Amino acid sequence: MRNIAHTYYPQSGRLVILGAGESGVGAAILGKDKGFDVFVSDMGVIADSYQAQLEEEGIVFESGQHTEELILNAAIVVKSPGIPERAPLIKKLRSLNIPVISEIEFAAQYTDAKLICITGSNGKSTTTMLTYYMLQKAGINVGLAGNIGKSFALQVARSPFDTYVLEISSFMLDDMYHFRADIAVILNITADHLDRYEYKMENYVNSKFRMIQNQRAEDYFIYCVDDEETVKALPRFQIQAQQLPMSQLQVLTVGAYVDENNNLKINIPNRDEFEMNIEELSLQGKHNVYNNMASGLIAKVQELRNQSMKESMGSYVNISHRLEHVALIGGVNYINDSKATNVNSVWYALESFSPNIVLLLGGVDKGNDYEMLRDLVRQKVKAIICIGKDTSRIHDAFEDEVDVIVNSSSMEDAVNMASHLASKGDTVLLSPACASFDWFKNYEERGDKFKEAVMAL
Repeated sequence: MRNIAHTYYPQSGRLVILGAGESGVGAAILGKDKGFDVFVSDMGVIADSYQAQLEEEGIVFESGQHTEELILNAAIVVKSPGIPERAPLIKKLRSLNIPVISEIEFAAQYTDAKLICITGSNGKSTTTMLTYYMLQKAGINVGLAGNIGKSFALQVARSPFDTYVLEISSFMLDDMYHFRADIAVILNITADHLDRYEYKMENYVNSKFRMIQNQRAEDYFIYCVDDEETVKALPRFQIQAQQLPMSQLQVLTVGAYVDENNNLKINIPNRDEFEMNIEELSLQGKHNVYNNMASGLIAKVQELRNQSMKESMGSYVNISHRLEHVALIGGVNYINDSKATNVNSVWYALESFSPNIVLLLGGVDKGNDYEMLRDLVRQKVKAIICIGKDTSRIHDAFEDEVDVIVNSSSMEDAVNMASHLASKGDTVLLSPACASFDWFKNYEERGDKFKEAVMAL
């Protein structure tokens, strides 16, 4: 049990799980297998599939409520990342000195596997999936978990791997204390979810840097020296791990960089140099060069062969809803970037395409500052079609920057409008900058509806 010494958390007694999604149900099953008295509580309605799983395991649960007398007697609590620290129930648990931790923290106690942990405001899903793909192709016994894939706890309990690639959000990191990453990656840090961090950027940055807590001299820390917030924060932290920076703006003796001939180069002490032209990467665009650098550095640390790395970096197909090519219809390119739920993700998307973009923007606004998009919108966007309920701030931000800005009544309506506004050679881009919960269940449903509407043209 390499990550968390037994002394930190109770190893028996009552385990309460708050939230019965993928991570909660996985933690409940692991807890049951380790001999805890497990109780699962969810304020919302538990999905049928998860209810069936809990029933099959004989785990007691409640749905649609939190019964305090069944929760406040816990020895340890594992909570869903979605429950904020300010929730009254969490405050009560804290006041009683009951440990409240994340599923990742809980499960890490019970595995000796190598943990590769990736965070960042943008690009973490792509980098996590690419890394997983590369390691799997190289024959490593690797699992995929965290914000993506099957629950880490469930895999540790029932189908363990030698190595895990974990996509970690700041919300997860907030409830991680003694966990240790063998390889920690911070891709970038831009304003996101600030409502959870008292609207203070420093609090959000500190949350991301929890990724490197507990690292040792034999571990690795991968980060981007082109990222302003990351570089600004570095002096505040004592970094024990070996540092592997990456840059597209400067030549680095150790780490990853792009040379004057557009070759991605990776240099790590005691490993042979890696080189690949960025035009050969299957994922194109500046942001994807960073994602490839991070995955490439991980692969090198894991001593993958250069040929294996090149094959993977040249053949990987991106995840759904992240700059996903849907169709070319009448010479117009349709791109589904529904996973872009913040302004910075949209910046990356706009940066990836040539001018004459018809942009589908909007949804539940999380207090977005659209200022950083203004120049790119002016240079590249010919029309904006607003989707969802929060459209006034989009109009205010971009009315002077584009010739056409209109509201739509549905995704089908938005796609039809876009098809009439776009000409041959243009790109219709769904990259909303907002959450999806007004018109859709989640960003996946939003992206699927976009793809359906495109295919119906």
